[in-house]
Parts: sequence; structure tokens; C-alpha cells
Amino acid sequence: MLFKSKKPHFEYLRQKWTGKHKALHEKLFDKHKEVGRQLAISGIGSLMLLTTPAVGLLPAGKLTASGQIDSDIDRNALLSAELADKVPTQMQALTTDEEAQIGELLSNRFGFKVSAELENKKLNRSYGMIGGEQHLYRYPGDTLQAHSQNATDWAMYGGSGIAPGLGAWGHFAPSKQQFTKKDEERERYYLAVQTFLSPGYAERLKEYRDFFRFRKMLVVNPKTGQAVVAVIGDAGPAAWTGKHLGGSPEVMQAVGLAGGPRKGAVLYFFIDDPEDKIPLGPVKVNGNTNG
Repeated sequence: MLFKSKKPHFEYLRQKWTGKHKALHEKLFDKHKEVGRQLAISGIGSLMLLTTPAVGLLPAGKLTASGQIDSDIDRNALLSAELADKVPTQMQALTTDEEAQIGELLSNRFGFKVSAELENKKLNRSYGMIGGEQHLYRYPGDTLQAHSQNATDWAMYGGSGIAPGLGAWGHFAPSKQQFTKKDEERERYYLAVQTFLSPGYAERLKEYRDFFRFRKMLVVNPKTGQAVVAVIGDAGPAAWTGKHLGGSPEVMQAVGLAGGPRKGAVLYFFIDDPEDKIPLGPVKVNGNTNG
């Protein structure tokens, strides 16, 4: 039975040890990145026993038979360890073999099919530098304030501002009256992707524009294992910026890149979802959404 207490000093200790565990957890994977996934995984169980004085002070989750903690944080960390020997240390385009291996791993871990190529179409790359984007106008007359669902939402995302122009496909809905929950989610979790650099784009412009419009993608931060299901809602950024794609404020938050320089390396693969069953938003390993 887990020990719980509402007393302030117990809460202080719980937060202190949880923070220490997380920091050491991340350092462990960075240190053992070259020696492979198995060493890192085996080290987690020992680290938890050494750094945690009581089961009640551990992050939410339950102990497995091996002494590891079955929690969202640990599953994300395990995914990052699995990706460590598959993702280049330098920022470069993946080879066809690397895309196939990573696509298979992500498909298995998230429970839905992802790939770098879909319907004989692919982007110029599937591993690149993402940068934070502003909100987009969703319908004529939309305002930045209308994007926030509550005060907390405004505090987290309102400061990102709203782009002066429309996305590559215009408004997400023709009017406020026709604006749906689906439209709201699409803008909330949108990507700006360099569609114009895709092989064959210039030769088959209309076909490619229709294909990319609101196409679902899985975006993964390989360093942390954090991931989000998003849609392509805009084109960009320009090649000279040094960035390869952009993410809405909510996307950046979901992959752990909302703070500091608001950029970082991510994997981004197409999701094969012809029946539109996979919801947008942060996603956990094994295909369970955060909600």
C-alpha cells in the first residue's frame, strides 16, 4: 500500500525526490546512449532503488516484477533509449533504411501504422529541426483571445501570438457558425511543413496540396520520447531559416520544446489513418492518448 500524507513536509519531500529521480533518469540515458538500450534499461531499476527512499515517493505508477516503475515518464524514456542507436547524432536526413527501422519501431510502440512515405509521397526529410509557430486564424473574424479555452490555456499559449496571415489552406472553417470541434483540434495541433520541397511537388501541385492538407503526422522528440499526433496545417518554414518544420504552441508543449529557444530535433512520420480514428494531441507509448 502506498504511503500518502497531506502534511506540507511530506509533500515537499515527495516533490524533491520526484524531481531528483527525473533528473538522474535523464542523465542516465544521456550517459549510456552509446552503449545501447539494454544497459540503460537495466540501470533504471537500480537507479530507482538507490534514489528513492520509499515507494510512496515514486512517480505515479506501479512497480513491475523487475523493480521498474510502470509510468508514462519511464515508457517515454525507454522509447528514447530505443531510438538512441537509430537516430543520427548529427542533424541530417535519414536514409531509407533508417526511416524503415524507425517507422517500424514507432508503429509498434504507439499501436498505429506510421511511415516516412504514404501513397507514394514523402517529405524532403523525416528528421529535422522544429521551431515554435504562432496560432493561426481559424475562421473569418477569429481573435487570439478566442483560442484560449480557459485562463490556464491563455497563460500557457496566449503569449505565442497569432500569425498575421492565413495558413497555406486558408481558414480552418468558412465561418464561426460552421467552426467545429474538429477544426479547433486541427489548429490547436498543427504543423507547418516544407511541403514545397517534397519530391514531385512542383510537377503535381494540386495532387500534392490535396494530399498534404490536414494530413496526420506523429511527431516525436527522440531525446525524451514525448510525442504528439498533429496535422499539416501550413507550409513552411523557408529553407534559409535552418528549420525544417514548425509546430503550434500546443505541439511544442507536447514534445517538451515550448521553453527556452523553442526549437529542437524531432522525428515526424505520416500516420496511416484512412478512417480518421486516431485523435489529435499528446500520445503515450502503446497508443493511449493523454487526453
